[in-house]
Amino acid sequence: MHIFIAGGTGFVGKRLTRKLLEEGYRVTVTGTRPAFSMETGERLTYVPADLTRKGAWEDALAETDAVVNLVGKTIFQRWTKAYKIQIRESRVLSTRNIVEALDASRQSLLINASAVGFYGSRGDTVLDETSPPRDDFLAEVGKDWESAALEAQEKKVRVVCARFGIVLGKGGGAVEKMVPPFRFLVGGPLGNGTQWFPWIHIDDLCNAVQWGITHPELDGPVNFCAPNPVRNKEMAKIIGRLLKRPAFMPAPAFAIRLIMGELGSALLSSQRCIPGKLLSAGFHFTYPDMESALREILQP
Repeated sequence: MHIFIAGGTGFVGKRLTRKLLEEGYRVTVTGTRPAFSMETGERLTYVPADLTRKGAWEDALAETDAVVNLVGKTIFQRWTKAYKIQIRESRVLSTRNIVEALDASRQSLLINASAVGFYGSRGDTVLDETSPPRDDFLAEVGKDWESAALEAQEKKVRVVCARFGIVLGKGGGAVEKMVPPFRFLVGGPLGNGTQWFPWIHIDDLCNAVQWGITHPELDGPVNFCAPNPVRNKEMAKIIGRLLKRPAFMPAPAFAIRLIMGELGSALLSSQRCIPGKLLSAGFHFTYPDMESALREILQP
């Protein structure tokens, strides 16, 4: 089977590419970088492309059997008015172009990244795939992003809207940003620490994507997050315990909002998400709890 990974040069994309190659798939990766850091060959092809525009990448997509779309500007920098447009358009325009390029006689599956930001900040409410969205910026982006992907159903393509939690793994992602304060003895929770933190180990995320490829009963919105979310203050305690560092220096909410603006409010949001569809489909998490996930990531 030949998989097209759109936006596959980042932290998640490279790990997913390795996973699919190990499982025997052929993979075509696109990204905006002129070259891919992984060695290409008979089963791995790289096509540099900006998927918000039409281009030769559409011919490469036409030769594949399924698409995984990971395209999207990072949300982890200050949101100016101009950058918010980039966050939205990088996701929505690329997805619309991918859907237009799909050939129902060849591609039968689109796994399209989304995010648990779809739900907005919901306090202690348990959120599964049936939970409605809110109306803040990330929720609005999520709704438009998923709507663009679901247009592929008109072509009889199975669509999975993969609502990612915060991805944890070695060598990048959220851990790279969370751990340094603890190493310098100033680690602690964000704000009062009571907000729920939806997360997933990158190995489980990649396994879940492959599960989505091989299990046709999985479709529509799917929470790609671990079954045991934790409060932010509990996560800080776990990091401190594993690093043998203190975890009592909270970052005040007002300071986070002052420094980071609207992004700061997003970082303080609370989403108690559970992966209802993955669990019902029989998916097994290698790292169902945060302590085991962070122990694997932080061990030398």
